Amino acid sequence: MKKIAIIVFLLAAGVAVGRAQESRQDVSISGTAIIEPFIASQTDVQVHSSMLTPSSALEANYGIDYQNKIRYYLPQFPLGVPVLARTQDITFAYVRSFNYKKYNPFAEAGPGAFIFIPVRNIGTGTLDAKRQTGIGAMYGAGIAYEISPSFDIRAEYRGFIVKVPTFGDTTFATNKYYNIFVPTIGVAYHF
Repeated sequence: MKKIAIIVFLLAAGVAVGRAQESRQDVSISGTAIIEPFIASQTDVQVHSSMLTPSSALEANYGIDYQNKIRYYLPQFPLGVPVLARTQDITFAYVRSFNYKKYNPFAEAGPGAFIFIPVRNIGTGTLDAKRQTGIGAMYGAGIAYEISPSFDIRAEYRGFIVKVPTFGDTTFATNKYYNIFVPTIGVAYHF
C-alpha cells in the first residue's frame, strides 16, 4: 500500500511540476550527416573518417549513426586499418533562441557522451577493437522558420568535441580531440 501511495504522490508531483513549465513542447524529426575531420598527431597515428523561458530552453538529444568508417594510418599499415563503428551520442544543452517574426535563430551548447561500438564484419580491419565511451561537448547554431503555429523547418549546424577513439588499442592512440561536424535539417512540431 505504501508503494502505491508513493507512486501516486510522485505522479501528482510530476504533473504539478510539468504544468508549472511553459506550455509549449516540441517534437522534431531531422536528418543529419556526420562529417569527421582528418586528425594528425605527434605520434605516428593519423585518423580520418568518411525550455526555461520563451527564449531559453534545456534540450536532451540522442543520436545514432549505424555505420561510420574510421581509418587509422600507422607506419606498419600505410594503407590504413579501417574500423566500422556505430556511433551514439547523448547530449544535453542550454538553448538560447531569438525571435524575429517567423525566423527564430538559436544557439546551443552543453556536455555529451559519445559511444563508439565497433561493428565486427569484413569492413573492420582488426578483431581487437572494443567499445569505447568518451565524454565531450556539443555546440551548435541554427535557424527555425515558422510554417504555422504548430510546425517549423529547421536548419542547424552542430559540432561534437570528443577525444579520438582508440577502441581499446593503444596503437591507435593520438591523445588528441577532434571536432565532428553534424549539419542537420528537419521539421519540428510544437504542442
